[in-house]
This record gives sequence, C-alpha cells and structure tokens, in this order.
Amino acid sequence: MKPLVQPAKNRRGGILTYLLILIVISAVGGGAYWYVKIRPAKTKNTGELITDVVRRGAFDHIVLEQGEIESSKNIELECEVESRGSGGTAILWVIDEGARVKAGDKLVELDSSQLEQDLKTQRIVLLGAEANVTNAAALLKQAEISRQEYLEGTFKTEEKAILSELAVAEQELRKAQLALASTQRLVAKGLVKSLQMEADQFAVANTQNQLEAAQGRLKVLQELTKQKFLVQYDSDIESARAVLEANKSTLSEEQDKYAEMEGQIKACVIYAPSDGVVVHANRFSSRGGNAEFVVEAGATVRERQAIIRLPDPTQMQVKAKINESRIALVSEGMPCKISVSSLNGVELLGQVTKVNRYAEPSSFFTSSIKEYACSIAIIDPPESIRTGMTAEVQIFVQQKPDALQIPIQGVYEHSQQTFALVRTPEGQFETRKIDVDATNDKLAAIASGLEEGDEIVLNLRQHLHLLDDLPSGSTDTNTGLAGLIEGKTGVSVTNGAPPSTPQPVDGPSAARASAPSGGEGPRGPGGPRGPGAGGPPSPAAIVKRIFDESDTDKDGSLSEAEIGKMEDRRQSMAKAADADSDGKVTRAELTSAMAARFADSNNGAGR
Repeated sequence: MKPLVQPAKNRRGGILTYLLILIVISAVGGGAYWYVKIRPAKTKNTGELITDVVRRGAFDHIVLEQGEIESSKNIELECEVESRGSGGTAILWVIDEGARVKAGDKLVELDSSQLEQDLKTQRIVLLGAEANVTNAAALLKQAEISRQEYLEGTFKTEEKAILSELAVAEQELRKAQLALASTQRLVAKGLVKSLQMEADQFAVANTQNQLEAAQGRLKVLQELTKQKFLVQYDSDIESARAVLEANKSTLSEEQDKYAEMEGQIKACVIYAPSDGVVVHANRFSSRGGNAEFVVEAGATVRERQAIIRLPDPTQMQVKAKINESRIALVSEGMPCKISVSSLNGVELLGQVTKVNRYAEPSSFFTSSIKEYACSIAIIDPPESIRTGMTAEVQIFVQQKPDALQIPIQGVYEHSQQTFALVRTPEGQFETRKIDVDATNDKLAAIASGLEEGDEIVLNLRQHLHLLDDLPSGSTDTNTGLAGLIEGKTGVSVTNGAPPSTPQPVDGPSAARASAPSGGEGPRGPGGPRGPGAGGPPSPAAIVKRIFDESDTDKDGSLSEAEIGKMEDRRQSMAKAADADSDGKVTRAELTSAMAARFADSNNGAGR
C-alpha cells in the first residue's frame, strides 16, 4: 500500500524543478522583449534634416563655470601650543567635520601630558626662586641695619670716649701748667730747687701730648674712620639690593614661564569663539590631490598651523576658476545665477566680487592653459548650503533684450570663419557667412548674415554636401579628431572683435551643443572630401606642427619631458603612439598612430 504523504525529499525536488522552469521562461521572455523593444538600432538614418527658425528675443551672453562653495568670512583656529624640538603636538580628540557648534563648544583637544610634567618641574623652580628673593631681602635689611648701628651706636660711643679723654687731658694740662708756674716762682725766690721745675715742665709736655693725641684720634674718627665704615656699609647695602633685584627678576621670569605653561595647557583645548559650521583645515598636495595633512585624532600639528575653520554661513561665496580665454569677459559687479546640484538644482543669485589678476598655480601634470580664480558672492544664502559643495555659476557678461539668435548647433566654423546653411522657401540651400556676436551654452547671437524667420539646418555636419564651396584653408576646428588634437571646442565668439579673431564658446557644454546628439562628424558618410569643404586633415601636417612646437631639442623624437609639457589631448595621443615602449615617440610612430585614428574615425562614423 502507498503512503498517503509523499516524502519531503521528493517534494523539494519537484519545487526546484518548477522554479528552474519558471526562471528559464522569464529569461527567454525578457530577452525577447529587450530584442524587440529595448535593443538599440544598429543603423541610424542620417538623411533627415533638422531645421529651426531664426528668432529675435532676449539673449544672455554667459560664462558658465563650476566652482566650490566657501565662506568669504572664515574664523581660522590655529594651534597655539609651542612646538618643542622637531615635533609638534598630537591631537587627542577633534569634533566631526560639518557639525554645527555654538560659541563655547569644545572643538579640539591636544595632548598636554608633557606640558603638565613640565609644569610640575617649573613649580619647584619657582619655589626656589621665591626663597632666593626672601634671603636676598633679609640680607639687604641686615646691611641697612648694620649701617644704622654703626652711625647711632659704635661711632657715637667711640666719639664720646675720645671726647672724654680730651677733656681729661685738657684738665691735666691746666694743672701741670699751674704747677709749673708756681714752681718757677718758688725757684726764683730760691725756695725750691731747679730739679723740681724740670719735673713740672716734663709733666706739662706729657699732658700736652696726651691732649694732642686725643684730638688726633677724634679727628681721625670723625673724618676717616666714619667715612671708611660708611663706604663699606653702603657697598654691602647696594650689593644686597642688586642681589635682591636679580632674584626678583629671576622670580618674575619663572612666574612668567609658569603662567605661560598654564596658558599652553589651557590652549590644548580649543573652544568655538562663535556659532558656525566646523570645517577641518585639511591640506592637499597641488600635484596629485593627495592629502598632506588630515585633521584627525593622532595627527601632529605644529605651532600656528590651522586646525579648524568656522565659516560664517551668512556670507557665502563660490570660488570658480575661469579659463584664460574667457577671463577678459568677466569683471567685478556682473550678476550671476548659481545652481547647486546637491540641493536638487536650487538656483541662487550672486554677483562677481573679485577677479584675480594672477593665474592659479599649476603643477607639472596640469595643462599649460592658465586659469584665474573668480569669487562670486551669494545673495541671501539659505541655511542648507555647506562649504565644499559644487555649484554651477552662470556669469551674465552681456544681456541683450532683442537679439537675433539661433541654436548653437546651426553654426559651422571653417577657416576661422563661421557659416550657416539656410533653406530658402523654394527648397534650395544657401550657405551664409555669419558673424557671431556672443554665445551661451544653447544659443548664438548673430550680428549679421541672417534675417529673422530664416530656416537654418541644425544637423549641418551630417549634410556638408549641401554647402557651397567654402574658402580653402584650415579644416573645421569645431569637431573631429583634428579639433581634439588642437584643443579647440565650440564656435568662435567675436563679441565685438573682428570675425578673423575667433574666441572659444563660453561654458563647458558648448562643445556638446556644437554637435547634435547621435550625429556624425564632418567627415561622415556622404561628406565632402575636397580641401574646400572640411575634408579629413593631413596626419603629416598635424605631426609636423606638433613636432615644431614640442620637439625643443630638435632630435626628431619626443621625449617624456617634452610630452609632459604638451596639452592633455596631445599627451594621450603621443603616449599611445609609443609603439616600441622606449619612452620616445618618433615622427613615424606618431604619423602612423594618427593615420590609424583617422581611419577608425572615418570607418566608425555614426557609432
């Protein structure tokens, strides 16, 4: 008898089989749908003309560039801790970049362990200096007391003793003199012998000598001994005072050092002086964009090195770099329109506030084309914008209220002249030489050559055979490989200059707008091959020009150093032409590579 319930293993095998069948059916159906509905066509019909009508209307001549949003007023917080030796001070903690802070919030904490150890040592030195000052003050006081003691004690005592001796000597002298006078009278009467008179005379001389000796001692004491001791005491006082001043100066220095160390320890913690958004002062190399210094825990900072920037969110600006070919069009005060893609394309108003007169520094790896920094102030910046955001800036060079204009795809440049293909009401095609007054990323303002209502061909480069004979000369510099090699994009802009001095189109999208989407180049199928109609350039002529400009040592080959000085497009072409990988490119190698590129371009037109 069969079991009523099938084993679990058999059930799992059946489910897997059904799943595989469903996956195969879904894959086959999806592939069929892609092949029928989604698969792009292998061929493209290039025979259909795309036309537009010349119109009049408001025209804005703009310079379109991208830049970076920053604040025009930044509070820069630097490391105030002195560097000791060859090293710096390590960062223990730093606030996250982009954080909004208020005045008084802690931003950075630096390592203060060594400073705290030095502060303990300095406290001991400071106590020793205070003890020295106390001792020196005591010695000065002793010296002053010793002088006063001598004047009011020792000197007066000795003086009074000598005066007493002097008084006694005077009294004894008077007695001796009286005795001698009496003896002389008695000797004259014969009552006393002469021997007694001689004794009295000796007594008078002796007391006279004693009196003179006392007078001499008194004079020496008052005039010499006193001055000698006073000089000694004054010298001791001045010496003690000098020692005291020296110790006070030392104490003051040690106190300053102690206070400075306390200030250094306090400076290890940095607080926000005002409200703002934190931006780390990272430093990047100008050569490769690699970070030379990143503000993070463990990084070492030196004295006066910037750590944190607090931009003022109410004073924001865009710093854009403008190509040297368009910098002459820009001046201070021009109105601008700013688009921030990271904020869903929000558009802001601005004004050019500064145009640098000196080019931005470039490195060995950058192009030889110079760029100039331009500052555009943002009017009423919203709170949502942040420093570092990328913004697209439209600088309004010229605004024409009523200008004759056509789409920029309808402009064709040849031999440094511009043309347009006009279809007449009879269905004929007429080649018109035109003068372009100004351009933006979409339209070209026409100074002369066209009339309002004229019907022009937009996909002109796909129908060059409809053009009349153009003047001979250089080939089309707008599109194709030759234009890429020469580094030219867009149509020429006279903007008041003669037509023979073309200028590049303003804006990075002009090169994209110059050729219709999906269209073929000027040398596509059906295009003319003659020199007068924009035929293919000569690889040998272009190679000759490259070598004339770049082969500085005239050795017939391009070295790595010479290739490094070329423009980016030429560099890539030259490096790709190094067939034997010896680091040098010969004329033959570059000509062969360029001819192959031209052949691939012609064979692959329309792909």
